[in-house]
Amino acid sequence: MIQAREVSKGFENKLLFENLEFELPPAGIVGVIGPNGAGKTTLFRMIMGLEQANKGTFEVGETVKVGYVDQQHADIDPEKTVYEVISGGGDLISVGGRQLNARAYVSRFNFSGADQEKKCGVLSGGERNRLHLALTLKEEANVLLLDEPTNDIDVNTLRALEEGLENFAGCAVVISHDRWFLDRVATHILAFEGNSEVHYFEGGYSDYEINRKKRLGDEGPKRIRYKKLIAD
Repeated sequence: MIQAREVSKGFENKLLFENLEFELPPAGIVGVIGPNGAGKTTLFRMIMGLEQANKGTFEVGETVKVGYVDQQHADIDPEKTVYEVISGGGDLISVGGRQLNARAYVSRFNFSGADQEKKCGVLSGGERNRLHLALTLKEEANVLLLDEPTNDIDVNTLRALEEGLENFAGCAVVISHDRWFLDRVATHILAFEGNSEVHYFEGGYSDYEINRKKRLGDEGPKRIRYKKLIAD
């Protein structure tokens, strides 16, 4: 269980968000949307315990185990092969409580044949993204945090990602600017709407857009603005 109640968070005299309220739904997929710099990655860091709220209550249950895919992939050993990193050296791997052939699982992320023997240190950005997705989706986590997971991936890997999310027994929280991807997978939307406001919506991206236009009018893209952070 992860929930926020009247949470406010700011830095450098900028209020990223205030009065944020949500509870992550069991087996839900929450799409996190909003402009760059709005506070989306800060929210992830709060879930992982790396940042603290300025005000309010932010609770992460004791049974929560987080699996995180970021945009840097810093913890991959550059001297190991793709197959070694994903499989751990075994012929079978456990994914979602099922035993799968390791070679077949790696192939689902478009690493086939000689590509499985590539050293991780020579992988392109897109290949590293696919590698980290494969690693995270096989973790024994019950909350997945995915930061722009569709960047630089091919259609086959996108299908593997969508299938992995659909079969994932826990909750996934996905930062993404890909509205079509969110329409296919998201059950809820957490939208950073600017002016330090965040709206939590039950439904997919298209339904959220209809709701937003009813609440705020048919506004186009605009430069993000913050409220000033006023110290107590």
